[in-house]
Amino acid sequence: MSSIPANDAYKPLVELKNVCKSYGEGKDKTSILKDINLDIREGEFIAIVGFSGSGKTTLVSMIAGLIHADSGELLKQGQPITEPGPDRGVVFQNYSLMPWLTVYENVALAVDAIFKDWTPAQRRAHTEKYVKMVNLGRAMDKKPGELSGGMRQRVNVARALAANPDILLLDEPLSALDALTRGNLQDEILQIWEQDKKTVILITNDVDEAIYMADRVIPLKPGPDACFGPAFTIDLERPRDRTALNHNEEFKRLRAEITRYLMNIGMKKSQAETSDKIKLPDVRPNTSNDWKLDTSALKPTARDLGKARYLEFANLSKIYPTPDGNSTVKVVDGFDMKMKKGEFISIIGHSGCGKSTVLSMTAGLNEISEGGIILDNKEIDGAGPDRGVVFQAPSLFPWLTAFENVMLGVDKVYPHASQDERDDIVEYYLTRVGLADAMFKKAADMSNGMRQRVGIARAFALSPKLLLLDEPFGMLDSLTRWELQEVLMEVWERTHVTAIVVTHDVDEAILLADRVVMMTNGPHAKIGKIQEIDLPRPRTRKALLEHPDYYKYRESLLSFLSECDHTH
Repeated sequence: MSSIPANDAYKPLVELKNVCKSYGEGKDKTSILKDINLDIREGEFIAIVGFSGSGKTTLVSMIAGLIHADSGELLKQGQPITEPGPDRGVVFQNYSLMPWLTVYENVALAVDAIFKDWTPAQRRAHTEKYVKMVNLGRAMDKKPGELSGGMRQRVNVARALAANPDILLLDEPLSALDALTRGNLQDEILQIWEQDKKTVILITNDVDEAIYMADRVIPLKPGPDACFGPAFTIDLERPRDRTALNHNEEFKRLRAEITRYLMNIGMKKSQAETSDKIKLPDVRPNTSNDWKLDTSALKPTARDLGKARYLEFANLSKIYPTPDGNSTVKVVDGFDMKMKKGEFISIIGHSGCGKSTVLSMTAGLNEISEGGIILDNKEIDGAGPDRGVVFQAPSLFPWLTAFENVMLGVDKVYPHASQDERDDIVEYYLTRVGLADAMFKKAADMSNGMRQRVGIARAFALSPKLLLLDEPFGMLDSLTRWELQEVLMEVWERTHVTAIVVTHDVDEAILLADRVVMMTNGPHAKIGKIQEIDLPRPRTRKALLEHPDYYKYRESLLSFLSECDHTH
């Protein structure tokens, strides 16, 4: 870990000196950034890794000149940054495009405003060059409403670049995209950077993205009073290849070191230790075959665990009509698999491969076209409380508290329990997911991460036969995601509920599962490969990074996804 040495020959393009920024007044004043110091060389690619609420966007907005620091200096080529300018191109996480203009017209807006003295032909050639540079030549006359999320973000990148800035400021531009689109856009940004030798400041919460793209990775500690941690110099040869990096010892060392550093500064101590004061009552849900027996609601009996064919997918298919209604398309074609009781399976694959379709059919929320699903000797023919579902955006009632949201489900599956027993079940699981102090807070007043904890607590509290998780952490920053993965595993270790998670995150798939099911690209998606994950439990991210087999499993999954990409 080292910063760039200061010497007479080195003159930074951008300097931040003791920059501070607060919001609010008087007693409501909150210090967001404190004593931010940073020097950036011309042509350097910097990644700032920060988490929700750490002041990343505030930092970018100050360098862009959109907001002003309370104290300290922000300099570009020795001159104070006082207002926005075309020398700094900004791409935010959300695409701010004019919906009534075409791709070409959205980019031309910036070009026409900045290069007024050029001829129309010069401006047109310049606009087209940057639209083509981000591979949108064929979509030039389309409007934003006709584009995918990834394509809309490319228009943003093209517009920022067409202004010919000295510095490109990227504020989590790829975080809302699926893994394949994200990877392709990373490569496009790197190609443009190599070609034009821009200076790039990338804000990201993805450690792999930061290491893959940057010359230096600088962590921003969580706020209030957020400041920079030590800079990690990324001394990896360019161009970098994702699959090759998986074998690179320096990459593995950096990845482990940065991840450990971030976990150490950000991980709040889980409240799980205190939750042992609350005991689960000995009452089974009315969704189990023996709910009237006086047995623990938490642990399945030992004789049941490992029972083969507890969940069986028999030649499962899903057919949809095409948009014109004249024909049909088979999205999932013959998904065939058996699961043991208490097994945890991850399903991964590129966008559109039918992962979520399989999950929604299992939940009974999407009709089965062909084949069938058998759970505990009973065919699934609709939704039911014997399956707990956690979606990417938890569907909570915003006007109810966390406690009330979980109680809604508990009342339904424990009608035979006393009110005290039901209260204990709700309290137990909310405490387990680290919400002991927030269980009477309304869902509307909670962060995304807290709402997702309520969703997890609710799913476990139903004591379902099957837990279904559809990209449950996809909308969260890395640190919250890591923390909730640990929460999920900790609660799962106690219940050993049979579980399926759909994810596009290779590391998440390995961390959680006994087996990873890899699906081929759609349409006609099916199981392409199943990888057994023979790693000791209970698992933690820190322990996995140090396990000799971890990168072998990672390679297996990355290679499969890469092969699928080429067959697209």
